[in-house]
Amino acid sequence: MEAQMRIILFLTVIISSANEEVKNLTSTEGGSITLPDPVKEKGYLSFERTNIAAVNKGEVEIEVDIYIGRLHWDKNNGNFTITGLQRNDSGIFAIDSKKGRIFTKSYKLTVYESVSLPAVNTSNLSAESCILLCSVEKGEETTLLWYKDEEILNQSSSALSLPLTVHKQDFSSSYRCEAANPAEKKTVVADMKTFCGHDDADNSNDTNTRYYFGIIISIVLAVFVVLIAIITKKKCLNKTKTTTRQTQGRFGEHRHRCQLY
Repeated sequence: MEAQMRIILFLTVIISSANEEVKNLTSTEGGSITLPDPVKEKGYLSFERTNIAAVNKGEVEIEVDIYIGRLHWDKNNGNFTITGLQRNDSGIFAIDSKKGRIFTKSYKLTVYESVSLPAVNTSNLSAESCILLCSVEKGEETTLLWYKDEEILNQSSSALSLPLTVHKQDFSSSYRCEAANPAEKKTVVADMKTFCGHDDADNSNDTNTRYYFGIIISIVLAVFVVLIAIITKKKCLNKTKTTTRQTQGRFGEHRHRCQLY
């Protein structure tokens, strides 16, 4: 009878483990991950069914050398954290709490290659449109996406580069390229003034405006100077005539010259 009870209990544990929900966790190479369920009093952490750490009486013992210095247990909240993650850390971790809150939880950790920061360059430029090219140095499990404001315009999950054609009437919109995998994403904003020459056109218009404005001012100043000269000469001539008449009346003919300086 006792043997039968042990068999039933063993089968119950197996069935329970088979039906247990496995939580998916993701991170990147060189990153860290904190397992969400704590062991506060007594329990074990295992990787692929091999115990790698044991908690007992407020102390933790690391049982596998490759985790020494990388596996940390927080005495205050009971959480395990693994740092310096590598691709071979991908697999099934399990927490088995034996005291206090008793439970068994499993986690499937997938460690991805870190996403490289995308770069944006101008592929082609014309008066009516601009072709931008977003690229990454490495693209394993990386998806490239082009956004206009919050709308996805183009995406690719296999290529290392992704083009986008922007028409002149859309130069004022905001564009960005995003490189992402299930663990992280990195984004770069495409400044249309830089990549599509929108700012150059504005500067050219400003330069032309200043050029023609300078010509107009020069012409106005020249006309003003000529008018001043004419008015001054006219006044001088009138004064000369008056002086000549007065001189002729007293002394006869007298020459009077008016000079402008």
